[in-house]
Amino acid sequence: MLQELLTKPIYASVFIFILSFLIVYFIVPNISSVVVSRKLNDIPDQRSSHQTPTPTLAGFSFFFALILVIFFIQKFDVDQIAINIIAATSLIFLVAIKDDLVSVAPRIKIVVELLAISLFMYSNSFSGLHLHGFLGLNELDPILSSFLIALGMLTIINSYNLIDGIDGLAAIIAIIIFVSFGMIFFITGGFWFYILICIAFTGMLFAFLRYNFSNKSKIFMGDTGSLIIGFCIAVCSVRLLTMQPVYLSKLSILPENIFFLILAILWIPLFDMIRVVGIRLKNKQSPFYPDRNHLHHVLIDRGLRHHQVAIIIGIVNYLIIILIGISSIYLNYLQMLVLVIILFLISMVIVNQLNKKQIKFDPSKKLI
Repeated sequence: MLQELLTKPIYASVFIFILSFLIVYFIVPNISSVVVSRKLNDIPDQRSSHQTPTPTLAGFSFFFALILVIFFIQKFDVDQIAINIIAATSLIFLVAIKDDLVSVAPRIKIVVELLAISLFMYSNSFSGLHLHGFLGLNELDPILSSFLIALGMLTIINSYNLIDGIDGLAAIIAIIIFVSFGMIFFITGGFWFYILICIAFTGMLFAFLRYNFSNKSKIFMGDTGSLIIGFCIAVCSVRLLTMQPVYLSKLSILPENIFFLILAILWIPLFDMIRVVGIRLKNKQSPFYPDRNHLHHVLIDRGLRHHQVAIIIGIVNYLIIILIGISSIYLNYLQMLVLVIILFLISMVIVNQLNKKQIKFDPSKKLI
């Protein structure tokens, strides 16, 4: 009965959302209990925006939910990529859980992420990157394509990981990202395996927010959550960039602008990473040097609360998606490039002005 129902996309969508939501909703309290009893809480430091030791490792529930979801939706996996995703996320999960517990050097995490990306790319299901006329290019050389895919996935994984600094932000941004990708996959021809992955993470993240915003049962997703989510966001991005023109023609945008649409969906993580790394390099520091220069830190230091910052940044990301999405219908890629550069510079000016006028961060102030 269930097996027959899950062959129908609509029923599968409802089932997967409910399943993902319930798994996270019921597993997270058990994770918190174990973390607290074993004294594995995240201890706040000078960069932290919370003041008390808090359980982490909520991402464990995401990993378990993802594996179970893939089991149920394997009939939709026309790309035969499910086993690659399981292998890659398992590798990321191992390094992430160690980092949450005892810390891992950034270079080690990058090496493991590259290995996970290699496992994903081991599949021959995808064609090379197709730029659809962007910069006058179409399908790229396989070697160059593989290099760009690996570099792009690594960038996306770590840019998303960097925004996980305050309550609700990473989850809200990820919900916006997965809903956007899910809608695109639906419009372009019903890529139901990826649609269901997006639905699954949306369900997981809604359940997670119930605890992440809580004062009494708060928990963080940790690297176990952010790295797995970042990886799956990267997978969705690659699938879209390797899509054949016949599918992209169903979108209203010019096919050459698909890169800009993905950039818009990932605007906040990528903008924040570029800005923060730029500041660190300017100060002659390592790109991995921890500081309080992130966008969410700037707003928190202006006196806003966590949920306010998360909602504001989420709205900004959503508006950027709408603006670039509509512009991609009418403007060619050169005009779009100018628009994106202008948006980036305006964003930089606004954030820098906010940073100059910020209120000094008071770690004793209740922000939750």
